[in-house]
Amino acid sequence: METQETQQEFQEEYTAAAEASASAEEQPSSAATSTQQGEASELLSDPRLELLYSIQLPVSVELGRTTMYIRDILRLGRGSVIEFDRLISDPVDILVDGKKVAEGEVVVIDKHFGIRITTLVEPAERLRGLRR
Repeated sequence: METQETQQEFQEEYTAAAEASASAEEQPSSAATSTQQGEASELLSDPRLELLYSIQLPVSVELGRTTMYIRDILRLGRGSVIEFDRLISDPVDILVDGKKVAEGEVVVIDKHFGIRITTLVEPAERLRGLRR
């Protein structure tokens, strides 16, 4: 029962994220959108994948990157500021197991950070990333 509830929650979250992504980007034709949602629902309801639903993967958010000399790293202390290669208005990357799956914006929810997904990486691109 718990697996079915978890699967249902995952499917609802995936559908909500897909809808949010579609509204953030240019609106595709309704036929294309319904086809994508149908494929996602079909994939999520595939009984062969049920075993995979309970696997946990690390999710991380990348604010930006920089390169520093070792001497500068050793000088870091409390209050030090590290400048990244992105602007504050740039989206952050959402990585699952080190692979980029989406972009989003940072939000604050009850004094906690969160990420609002704004763009999902195309499913074909995500599959190519898995093979690397």
